[in-house]
Amino acid sequence: MARSERRQFRSTHTVRSNERRRGVAGHLHAASLGRLRRWSIAGGLLLCMSACTRTGRGANAADVERQSEAEYDLAREFFGRRDPRTALAHAQKAVELNDQNADAHHYVALIYLSFCETSPAECRLPDAERACRRAIEVRPDFREAENTLGVILIHERKFTEAVAVLQPLAGDILYQTPWNAWGNLGWAYLEQGRPDEAIQALRRSVAAEPRFCVGNYRLGLALEKKGELVAAREALSRAVDRPECRGLQDAFEARARVNSKSKNCDLAKGDWERCKEISAESPAGQRCLASLKSSPC
Repeated sequence: MARSERRQFRSTHTVRSNERRRGVAGHLHAASLGRLRRWSIAGGLLLCMSACTRTGRGANAADVERQSEAEYDLAREFFGRRDPRTALAHAQKAVELNDQNADAHHYVALIYLSFCETSPAECRLPDAERACRRAIEVRPDFREAENTLGVILIHERKFTEAVAVLQPLAGDILYQTPWNAWGNLGWAYLEQGRPDEAIQALRRSVAAEPRFCVGNYRLGLALEKKGELVAAREALSRAVDRPECRGLQDAFEARARVNSKSKNCDLAKGDWERCKEISAESPAGQRCLASLKSSPC
């Protein structure tokens, strides 16, 4: 799954960058989640800079910075058009022009992460991690990039590292969307086999944002692991009952499974049907179809 943080900076350029960052989080998590890219080089820049006066060098630097911002804008535009490869090329171009463009580095990471969701064969998590760490290196208080790094580390199954990144972020009062960090921290605990800690973190997540579909879904999974089926079904229902959450296929599958364990067969079959209707070709859709054919319910 896959959100952007607003910060105010003193210069005109950074204010503009802050406005652009507002669109980033909506592309990720599912989260939800997350999805983005860039590449290329500035040809004779070094020669030009060496031949210019101090004033000329300053003008060139400003031009290159503007070009980098323009490439970043194009990356966001093409990603919005569902063309992640072209978006990646422009995002990479942005960081080649200006390695201090933290937003572009972060966008590269998000695009690589989106490939993992849509095309696993093209998933490049080490590249995503490298780009995200560079964004944080350039801007140490880039909290949204820290959250993205936590997600990448979970996908890489580096759960201890993910917890180390997400735990302080979740408690950071300056982070404007703490439910994302609490939700991802709970996910890391869940993947580590620590359901009690997962439940605590995920309850903090949905308390901060009750409409957080993915947070409620993961809370349902953690409660299911603990055998608390009634509470699990309630959490999973909150994950799918809002109109904007009704495409969360995995949550319908999970609720069907919980209903089946509770011997609520009619409810289980209804959830498997809904899961199949969302997409019969996806892995979750295939599992739901198989359950409809084989489950005792």
